[in-house]
Amino acid sequence: MRTSKNLLKLITLSMLIALGVVISPILRVEGMCPMAHFINIVCAVFLGPWYSLLCATLIGIIRMITMGIPPIALTGAVFGAFLSGVFYRASKGRILFAVLGEIIGTGIIGAIMSYPVMTFFWGKEGLSWLFYVPSFICGTLIGGSIAYVFLRKFASNGMLAKIQAMLGAQSYLDHTSTLSNALTIAAFGAILFVVIEIASDIFQLTGVLWDNLSYISLIVCAVAAILYYILKKVKAPHAAINS
Repeated sequence: MRTSKNLLKLITLSMLIALGVVISPILRVEGMCPMAHFINIVCAVFLGPWYSLLCATLIGIIRMITMGIPPIALTGAVFGAFLSGVFYRASKGRILFAVLGEIIGTGIIGAIMSYPVMTFFWGKEGLSWLFYVPSFICGTLIGGSIAYVFLRKFASNGMLAKIQAMLGAQSYLDHTSTLSNALTIAAFGAILFVVIEIASDIFQLTGVLWDNLSYISLIVCAVAAILYYILKKVKAPHAAINS
């Protein structure tokens, strides 16, 4: 049984690595690689921090060798991948903390570490310590939001715990709440953002509407999430009184 689970872990890891190599350069927004962060978080939740670290490292190395990507393929992935798994386990299975681990690890630590690597080893000039922080944080927010929606759906129907059990990974009870539902609504804005940006690029859609539609989607979903949360919180006390 132990050998079977280890084999399944390696197969899952291999699939995530292959998926990461393929979708990272395709589903990307200018200056950001949100799907790499999506893979980091999913791997961290499915398999844990060490497997996620290995996954991010191998994806980065493959992209550097085959696509000529600079070393930020590693610095912009490995720290977030590991912290995502650590935060997820430290929080006893809260997906939001897995996303926060990716944001902090990649958006801040990875972005700062990219400066000396790109300056001293890659010879890129005109950079500062915080040069990569804005784009890295935006990328992790988008990729993290997509991962959050994906994993929350799996968690809410019980599939996440089953997958973790099959892989022999640590599993936790679902933490569905009004806040998690509101965050899921808000996260849909990030998915729409990526879809609209990619569609605009592929079909060369221009104009005031298309130039701002992706950002409008973020705002609309964020407002919808806030309204949902407020309405649910207002209804809860009335429901308790009526019962």
